[in-house]
Amino acid sequence: MRAVTYEGPGRVDVVDKPEPEITAPDEAIVRVRATGVCGSDLHIYRGRIPIEPGFTLGHEYVGEVVAVGDEVASLAVGDRVNGGFHSACGTCWLCRRGAMHKCEHGRTFGHGSTLGALQGTQAEYALIPHADRTLRRVPDALPDDVALFAGDVMATGWHAALPVAAGDTVVVLGLGPVGLSAVQAALVRGAGRVIAIDTVGDRLALAERFGAVPVHLTEQSPRDEVRALTDGHGAAVAIDAVGDVRALELAIRLTANTGTVSVIGAYAERAELHLGLAWLKSLTFVTGPANCLGHIDTVLEHLVAGRLDPRALVTHHLALDEAVEAYAIYDRHEALKIVLRPG
Repeated sequence: MRAVTYEGPGRVDVVDKPEPEITAPDEAIVRVRATGVCGSDLHIYRGRIPIEPGFTLGHEYVGEVVAVGDEVASLAVGDRVNGGFHSACGTCWLCRRGAMHKCEHGRTFGHGSTLGALQGTQAEYALIPHADRTLRRVPDALPDDVALFAGDVMATGWHAALPVAAGDTVVVLGLGPVGLSAVQAALVRGAGRVIAIDTVGDRLALAERFGAVPVHLTEQSPRDEVRALTDGHGAAVAIDAVGDVRALELAIRLTANTGTVSVIGAYAERAELHLGLAWLKSLTFVTGPANCLGHIDTVLEHLVAGRLDPRALVTHHLALDEAVEAYAIYDRHEALKIVLRPG
C-alpha cells in the first residue's frame, strides 16, 4: 500500500508499505477514503515533535471497514466509519470516568513510539485498535470531507469550547482549523459573543462569516478591543488554539477575573508563564489533548443538523501521492486544511 512517512525535519515521502494485518481480536482494518493534514502533523514535519524516520503519519480518517477481529461487535465489513486521533479501550479506570483521551491503553495515530507506536492514517489502509470504541459509523447524510472533522478538528474545537456557558463572551486566539472550529462550537454552545484574533485576513473574514467579531492581532489592540466589548471586564473564556506561550500569555490578559483559559494548542516544550497574573485573577485552566472520542457522537449529530459546518475550512484536495507537496504548501501557510485521498 502507499503511505506517507516522516523522513526527518522538513522531509516526508510517499512509499510502499505492507498492508496491515489484524493482530488482536478487537482490531479492525479500514481502507482509507479521506485523510487530513493537521497542524500537529506540521509540528512533526518541522521537528518540534520527534518521531522515528519511516513512521507513517496522519491521524484523521474516513474509510470503509475491510476486516474485523473476532471480538468486534458493533462494526461489519463494508461500514463507512471515522474515528478519533487516539484509540481507547472503553473499560479502564480513566475510560469509565469519561476521559478516553487519557485511556491507560490508548495510542495516538501517527506520532511514533512515544505515543504508542501506532502507524498513521495517511495511507491506503489503517489498523484500528479497540475498534468498537475507536470507530463510529458515518451517517449517510455526511460526505467524507465533513465526517473527517468529527474525529479530530471539530471535536477538538468542541472540547476547547466546553467551558462556554450561555451568554459568555469568548475569545479565540488563532484561527487555524481548530480555532475556527472552536468559534463555531462556542456559538453553538450559546456564547453571547465570540471575538476571534489572528493576523491572516482571510481567516478573520471566515471567522466573521461564522458570526465572530474579528480582531487583528497587530493592526488592532486586542486588549483594548476586548475591554470595549466587555465593559472592561474581559472574556469569560479565552481559548488558546495556537500552542505558543505568547498566545497563552495574551489569553491570560484577556480573560476576566474568575474566568477560564482553555488551552487546546499543542505544547511540546517548557515555557515561562506569568502565573502570578493568573493567580491574582483567580483563573481556571483547562489544558491538554482533546477528548475526541468523548465528543465524537455529539459532534456528528451537530454536523448532520448543520449547526457545525467545516466545509469552508477545506482549501485543498490532493491525492495521497501528492503528500510531499501538500506538506510543503501547509508549511508555507498557503492552505487552511488539506484533504488527501488515496487511490
